[in-house]
Amino acid sequence: MDQNIIRLFDEYTHKPLTREDFFKRLVKLTGGMAAAMAVLPLLESNYAQAATVQPLDPDLTEEDITYPGEGTTMKGYLVRPKAAGKRGAVVVIHENRGLTPHIKDVTRRLAKAGYLALAPDALSVFGGTTANEDESRAQFGKLDAAQNLQNFLKAFTYLKSLPESNGKTGCVGFCWGGALANQLAVNDPDLKAAVAFYGRQPAAADVPKIKAAVQLHYGGLDERVNEGIPAYEAALKAAHVKYELYIYEGAQHAFHNDTSAARYNEAAAKLAWERTLKLFKGTIQ
Repeated sequence: MDQNIIRLFDEYTHKPLTREDFFKRLVKLTGGMAAAMAVLPLLESNYAQAATVQPLDPDLTEEDITYPGEGTTMKGYLVRPKAAGKRGAVVVIHENRGLTPHIKDVTRRLAKAGYLALAPDALSVFGGTTANEDESRAQFGKLDAAQNLQNFLKAFTYLKSLPESNGKTGCVGFCWGGALANQLAVNDPDLKAAVAFYGRQPAAADVPKIKAAVQLHYGGLDERVNEGIPAYEAALKAAHVKYELYIYEGAQHAFHNDTSAARYNEAAAKLAWERTLKLFKGTIQ
């Protein structure tokens, strides 16, 4: 697909660009209404394809839970293996669409791998994620950053309180959630592992606070996010933080999201996920 179309969609999903303006520009790029309508389903998420691990998997227990946030009640999707035993816990942090079927599937994948997995809904402060992605994206700009950070830090407290927890925690985030995974690494000295998929980097001055092992995944074509890589890596090295940094050449932003046909990169997604599970196995299992 034309990289200019990918850039336009990235602008639409990350900046204040109305759907009307996005579609007008898409029509110009594709050469007409019919072509734009053909391209659009390849760009947008198709959640009918979201179940890699099917809901109601017989090996898993799934439930919608709540836990105390910072001046609010947080909603979340908790999945855990039915088999007995103490386990590490992982917070899964969604993209700027909220708690979608895709992120719920990622949460089930982690539980299937043997972890307690919780995907909090950042939009709980507004009542929770809705089916309207434009509405959900707009609400992210209204979140209080300090409150939101605390809401996710408190997810670790909740997970540690579960009887199955071994007390070790990690996190994995995507896009908006990747940036937040970096912030959780900065702000939680007890965190053992933080995995950020194509997420904005923290301020270099904050990097020495990181105690977790950090793993970073970037699409080679993701110009917007990748601008921050050199400064982040330099700060990680200077602070002697244990980190792994991977750039997947030819991959787009959101390459791990298998519900977006235009941007999903199967080879990169599978390799990045294998590396993610390997890190969790070595840190929180």
